[in-house]
Amino acid sequence: MEVKGIKRGKIIELLQEIDLPDGIEITVEVKPVTILSLSERLNRLTSLFGAWQNQPELDEIFAAINEERHRYQGREIVGFD
Repeated sequence: MEVKGIKRGKIIELLQEIDLPDGIEITVEVKPVTILSLSERLNRLTSLFGAWQNQPELDEIFAAINEERHRYQGREIVGFD
């Protein structure tokens, strides 16, 4: 089970409920979460831009989705007679 939490002094506050009784002894593995700076996040996003470029199979897939989307005319409504 992996649960995230926030350390406050000697207390770790869990961010979600876990199904364990209060007072039970547990072992905690501490792995700090690295927070990326704005420039690091932008660099990662920039590397993703154009990742799907020049892939003809995607053009076919999106064309089929577009055709199906425009073909749908809603569902039939059964009368109350």
